[in-house]
Amino acid sequence: MFDRTDRSFVSIWWWTIDRTVLTLTLLLSIAGLFMVMAASPTVAIKIGYNEWHFVIRHAVFMIFCLILMLGTAMLNEGMVRVVGILGLLIAIAMIGLTLVIGAETKGATRWISLGAFKIQPSEFAKPCFAITCAWLLSMWREERHFPGWIFSIGLLGLIVLLLVLQPDIGMTILFVMTWALLIFLAGMPIGQVIGLAGLAPIAGYLAYVLMPHVTIRVNKFLNGTNDQADIAMESFSHGGLLGVGASEGVIKKHLPDAHADFIFAVTAEEYGILFCIALIICYIFIVQRGFAHAQTSHSLFRTLAIAGLTLQFGLQAAIHMASSVQLIPTKGMTLPFISYGGSSLMTSGLTIGLLIALTRHRQHSMASAKPDAAKAYAPDINNSSNPNTASDPNASRDKGEVYG
Repeated sequence: MFDRTDRSFVSIWWWTIDRTVLTLTLLLSIAGLFMVMAASPTVAIKIGYNEWHFVIRHAVFMIFCLILMLGTAMLNEGMVRVVGILGLLIAIAMIGLTLVIGAETKGATRWISLGAFKIQPSEFAKPCFAITCAWLLSMWREERHFPGWIFSIGLLGLIVLLLVLQPDIGMTILFVMTWALLIFLAGMPIGQVIGLAGLAPIAGYLAYVLMPHVTIRVNKFLNGTNDQADIAMESFSHGGLLGVGASEGVIKKHLPDAHADFIFAVTAEEYGILFCIALIICYIFIVQRGFAHAQTSHSLFRTLAIAGLTLQFGLQAAIHMASSVQLIPTKGMTLPFISYGGSSLMTSGLTIGLLIALTRHRQHSMASAKPDAAKAYAPDINNSSNPNTASDPNASRDKGEVYG
């Protein structure tokens, strides 16, 4: 598969994917395993488990995560659409089911218990929502009389309603931001975009007034009385540039969910701020690569889908890290590929897998292209009246294919 002359499916796949994104993802996965090894033993002992309980489970989840990521990365564009649409329908049904039979944890019903495992359906809905919305909006722009933007608003409204009932404001923000980016890139008139953006402060104020847990978190943030965030900040000051060493941290003993919601703070204490900066750089490179692919894609669907997936991945990482350093109110959101959690890991793998699948270098013959597109990319080279093509014997070879 490492020989360019090998024309097997795996070899072609290998030479057409963004290997930089794949490599950075694998580095984050390895770092995540070490972070969970450092942060989870204290949590496990505190709740009566063996100290390696979460480490073993995380390793198992990571194996399935990588299998899912690589399998998804081999899908073609049509299969990606099918996975996105069917996956979203199943996820929405399961989100609704959490309100009926969901396991309540810390006042929220976001999980469905399946024996020894818990599934958070809203996590799986994220990448599927980006794919489905990209399809609806691309159909709206490319097909006359198809109200894709109306369907996307209805879809967003349904998901937001279900998430608010759980409640899960952080996840709601991710979905709204994803939809806002996609509708903007799809070409909605700027006046309507500004009008919709004006609704965001109103929605935020209503959440602050009507939802007690939001009120408490915002007040603690504004008053500087958030004990969890204060402890997290101590981790950064105690770790310094190089950290105190693996498993030598002491601040993590006082952090709730140190292996999940505050794992970035544990990383800062034990491995230092320089290591945290290295993690941030990895996330930045993945996001930069994703948006670069979206910018150069010749397919509106791929442009929107890639942009949506990239935004979700980067924004989730940013929210987790920003809440750890008191830039925003604390939010129970995992750090992709780093935090413990089966649903989070599997969703991260699915997101990157879809991203790799959609950013592959594709080569399509003009025979399979739409007639209008063929005319746009390959004018009639046999027309002797065209001086640009008549004088260039290689023009047919250059204009006979479309690259996306």
